[in-house]
Amino acid sequence: MSRRTVEPVQVVKQRRDAALRALAEGVPYIRFMGIVFDRRGDELTAVLPFRDENIGNPFLPAIHGGVTAAFLEVTAIVTLSYQWLWEDVENGVIDPEEMIDGNLPRLPKTIDFTVDYLRSGLPRDAYARARVTRSGRRYASVQVEAWQDNRDRPIAHATAHFLMPRSDK
Repeated sequence: MSRRTVEPVQVVKQRRDAALRALAEGVPYIRFMGIVFDRRGDELTAVLPFRDENIGNPFLPAIHGGVTAAFLEVTAIVTLSYQWLWEDVENGVIDPEEMIDGNLPRLPKTIDFTVDYLRSGLPRDAYARARVTRSGRRYASVQVEAWQDNRDRPIAHATAHFLMPRSDK
């Protein structure tokens, strides 16, 4: 009987963070928008830093609805992808260094995406979290919510359905 070597928790955390960073930074649109992700355990929070370019209505001023929708969709895709890849990252099957070098796994494809705008996004940072409500071999469903100063007062939420990449296993 072989004994499995247990890695130090710090090594596992570094691999998780490197995989998340590679996933988010490997998509040019995410870099263009300036979205970053904060990981605490298995929970991801997306952060959209305020930029003047994100303002759609300068008279209010309010964040453009397209920016809000893109922020929600990116949060949903990255959260879903990260959960889908979690086991392979944990077991070392996926090497974050290869991801950093541009060898990203295939990401889920959006089937449909519905946004409910609840209030104007003010000229400040926005945050979002997604929850995967169903994840199968071929299809996944995700709910995502964005807020600014108070999570109990969301600016928008969305429901999304995704086609999952085929497994190479």
